[in-house]
Amino acid sequence: MLREIGAASLDELLAPIPPELRLGRPLELPGPLSEPELLEAMGELAARNRVVAGKDSFLGAGAYRHHVPAVVDHLLQRGEFFTAYTPYQPEISQGTLQAIFEFQTLVCQLTGMDVANASMYEGGTAFVEGILLAVRQHRGKRRRVVVAGEVHPWYRDVLETYAANLDLVIVDVAADPETGRVDPEAVGAAVDAETAVVAWQSPNFVGVVERTDALAAAARGAGAFALQAIAEPWALGWLEAPGKLGVDIVVGELQALGPAVSFGGPYVGMLATRKGMVRAMPGRLAGMTEDVEGRRGFVLALATREQHIRRERATSNICTNSALMALAVTIHLALLGPSGITEGARVSRAHAHEALRRLAALPGVRRVHSGPFFNEFVLEFPRPAAEVASALAERGILGPVPLSRFRAGEERRGLFAFTELNGPAAIERLVAGLGDVL
Repeated sequence: MLREIGAASLDELLAPIPPELRLGRPLELPGPLSEPELLEAMGELAARNRVVAGKDSFLGAGAYRHHVPAVVDHLLQRGEFFTAYTPYQPEISQGTLQAIFEFQTLVCQLTGMDVANASMYEGGTAFVEGILLAVRQHRGKRRRVVVAGEVHPWYRDVLETYAANLDLVIVDVAADPETGRVDPEAVGAAVDAETAVVAWQSPNFVGVVERTDALAAAARGAGAFALQAIAEPWALGWLEAPGKLGVDIVVGELQALGPAVSFGGPYVGMLATRKGMVRAMPGRLAGMTEDVEGRRGFVLALATREQHIRRERATSNICTNSALMALAVTIHLALLGPSGITEGARVSRAHAHEALRRLAALPGVRRVHSGPFFNEFVLEFPRPAAEVASALAERGILGPVPLSRFRAGEERRGLFAFTELNGPAAIERLVAGLGDVL
């Protein structure tokens, strides 16, 4: 290979790389192992992990532990789904295409939107793809993006990465530190004739429910699009659908409705919008049709990706078929039905509100924000939250998530999340454990 590209040696090939960026020594890797030795070594590594199973978990911040019925994994791992790839040939991909179509339909029912796509990677990239969708709708004439309130810091970081080379102007409107929610009037003051989209998250990163109707009105009043991100989709079983409150684009993470928390993936992003924006939507759109004999069939109705058209004209570079995770969500939602997701949301919310009442009664503990919440909230402790979380973990209790992981100046604050799996007994253990730790 060196000869073919005209380099005399590996050192010559790497010459443009500055010396300070080179390792300068062999990698510190152990020698080769036999198969039994390798299995033993991997087992030792695995034993060092702290797993959620068998513990009380109150972790949230964008990844949530809900009960997933066994039938979801059973169906998901059938060979025709588990090994399926991009459905380029509809005549042999009817099952995959129908699953994608059903996923899109369920997402529209959850969000109150007209159309949803498939194959978003996860919440962070879905958030940015939704913003870029809004910018495209303005045909590049508006390049200003207003990010309102407590959007997940990692979603915000992904936006910064994309925007660095896209000539976008990002304007942040901070949340009220007391309520934890953003003031719609402040958002309205930040929106001008150059603003393409106003983006917020609700329930937001600190668990507070935003004034979706007022924020959407502030955006649309200036001709901008309104985008809402959702990281805990079970909230849609309790709160009004964003599409009924004036939102134009709904994006977010659906991990809580099927895929396991795992080690950060694979997850499943969602993007839903108004029908008029379908041509600018990224990813794929599966459609239902009829063949010449009148039989129902499914096809890729829209796929404006670089694999299908000229690269420079693609609306998105998201391309890999990640519909397996979307299938997990589809199966779970089909099992739940409208009443099931409403009941699950009610129970999660009830657990969270009861837990807050009990935890806030502990000496030196207080809830940081006064705004309404669904199943997540921030507490402040008399000592660093990271120390509290570590001490609780030794007692088999996982949580809270220290906010110091995301930003400075909040070392004594931790984020707790509650689901239907955190019942009265688990809350009792958390209250007792936190009391002992403090």
